[in-house]
Amino acid sequence: QLSLFRLTVRRPFSASHSSVDLEEIKKFQLLAHKWWDEEGEYAALHSMNDIRVPFIRDTLLSMSHNYHLGSPLSGVKILDVGCGGGLLSEPLARLGASVTGIDPLEDNIRTADQHKSFDPVLAKRIQYKSSSLEEIVEESMETFDVIVASEVVEHVADLEMFIKCCSQVLKPEGSLFITTINKTQLSYVLGIVVAEKIMGIVPEGTHEWEKFVPPEELEHLLESNGFSVKTVNGMLYNPLWGSWSWMENTSLNYAVHAVKSGAQGQSGPTDAPSETDIQQCSATAGTA
Repeated sequence: QLSLFRLTVRRPFSASHSSVDLEEIKKFQLLAHKWWDEEGEYAALHSMNDIRVPFIRDTLLSMSHNYHLGSPLSGVKILDVGCGGGLLSEPLARLGASVTGIDPLEDNIRTADQHKSFDPVLAKRIQYKSSSLEEIVEESMETFDVIVASEVVEHVADLEMFIKCCSQVLKPEGSLFITTINKTQLSYVLGIVVAEKIMGIVPEGTHEWEKFVPPEELEHLLESNGFSVKTVNGMLYNPLWGSWSWMENTSLNYAVHAVKSGAQGQSGPTDAPSETDIQQCSATAGTA
């Protein structure tokens, strides 16, 4: 769950300026060189790949009529929002996808670029950018088949604006995958008190319980902004084994798959964000 993502709505007169939480940037900058230490601060994100990568892969394959042996995601364009050091970008690229990873922290992008350079295949399939989601919106309208926002939305200041920006860069009928933490008493006890303060699974201060997002709230925002929610699955981390598993209960972590409506889909006022909305979609990211 180590992630950093700030989405800030600003008044129109300040819309041309980026709004970055410098304290958050400083906090994650200290860990920028540790992304690929599988036993370090990002160990839980490494092991999360065991379930989040197959979830993305199998969901997309179930929606596709094309199958490329050995490269099941060949031809699929994915945006990894808050890519961090590339922990999720790399396995998706190995499945054949063309991946763009964005993160505002240059040290994270430097780490990600360096790591992908060890594999010539990955070097061709992944493009990393030190940029905000806002900049991606401006230059990549309806560009991507898939957006992945893993361990990001619990750090977003304006969740609806974040979803609107995701919609802007997704092609019609494109898929959005989100993993995050529910806002429950249990998630406070286990996600913050135990994980941060007692066991040190993630550094203390990583999360703010007030920003955790209940699945019902996330589903409502997605549905009201032109998405159709297809799947909501509970996730459970076992710190003793360092492993993740799926479960029906969503009171802790959960994963969502939603599909953007087609070109002839809903025509509500929230479907197409205005130019002001796009300008306001200023973000910083640093997850994996």
